[in-house]
Amino acid sequence: MYTVPRRVPFGVAFALLITAQIGSLAQGVISPQEHARRANEYLKANEPAKAIPELVAVVDVQPDNLDAQANLGVLLYFQARCSDAKEHLQKAIQINPNLPKIQALLGLCEYQLGQLEAARADMSAVVGNLPDPKFRKEVGLTLIEVETAQHDLTAAAVTIDKLRDEAPTDPEILYVAYRIHSDLAGEALLSLSLVAPQSGQMQQAIGHELERIRDIPGAIAAFRKANAIDPNLPGIHFELAEALHGSASQADRAQAEHEYAIALEKNPHEVGAAVRLGDLQADRGDMASAANFYERALSQQPNNADAALGLARVYSEQNENEKALPLLQQVLTADPTNMLAHFRLSALYRKMHRPDDAKRELAEYEKYKAIKEGMRQVYGAMRIQAPHDAADDEVHEAVPSSPKVPH
Repeated sequence: MYTVPRRVPFGVAFALLITAQIGSLAQGVISPQEHARRANEYLKANEPAKAIPELVAVVDVQPDNLDAQANLGVLLYFQARCSDAKEHLQKAIQINPNLPKIQALLGLCEYQLGQLEAARADMSAVVGNLPDPKFRKEVGLTLIEVETAQHDLTAAAVTIDKLRDEAPTDPEILYVAYRIHSDLAGEALLSLSLVAPQSGQMQQAIGHELERIRDIPGAIAAFRKANAIDPNLPGIHFELAEALHGSASQADRAQAEHEYAIALEKNPHEVGAAVRLGDLQADRGDMASAANFYERALSQQPNNADAALGLARVYSEQNENEKALPLLQQVLTADPTNMLAHFRLSALYRKMHRPDDAKRELAEYEKYKAIKEGMRQVYGAMRIQAPHDAADDEVHEAVPSSPKVPH
């Protein structure tokens, strides 16, 4: 079970943020005046230890003083006095429940005290309402630690996906997402092996795992076994076809088309099979048949990039450049990193006598090709199969080492 690393608090300056948040909510509340003045002076001077007794004096006289209760709780928390801080943070929330920063800090405090149920309730209630990205990440990752400690990976996956949506390039968040989803996959595989070890689905799962570690012959054998157990397993013919298509064996690759055809026959909505059949027809030069498959795929999934690329290739081969252009532009609008789309668009611009556009697209192709080659090397070092997005199919056309674009 994955455990998220223990979180590190922001620091004493957080108390000043809380003062700013609550000040408008407690207008006109000052008690006793001298203690409050001294506490504020100590906070401004970054001397929290001296501010604490002044705030204690305030809340002793006026326990409903929101500003004093909240700041005292914050300062005690950052003095590592969570058992004392909790009382004041809870009191502040009782006075005004609409304090997401205070409730989040209460959750962190409860987490430090080992009160996981309470911590989870408080943090999950406000994590989406915290405006500061760093604090939201702090609370979100701590919440995930609680959820994983309670063996609730499903909830942890929901939380990390929300954090990932807000910070899609944060390495720490991405790593936690990887670990959680890996654990979920492992948990599902273990459950499948316990409840249905002889099932076709078990063999499908084995095939996927073998494919992931680049054991294509083993994957093909597993998918064949799954198909023998139950020929009506959803997706089995397409999965077998993909493994055959990716094999180093010419004999295996020759069988792929038959499996793609069966996949499409059994499931007319198997868009991936239609696209692959279109690719095979285009490679043979049968552009009319290829177009039929691509158009069939696009009629069901208008934004399918592979089908759009394939149909654009057909139009380009038929010198219908004005039809090919919007298809390639559509792919790049949805995914600017699609290197095959950049390459083919560059070639199309050359045909259309637009040299500057052709140079720009070829430069984009080279840029993303270099990035994805680096990704292939990373996955190669791990000896696992790179995801399709990280290792797009190589272009059919040869790329000149020093391209010359006509002027």
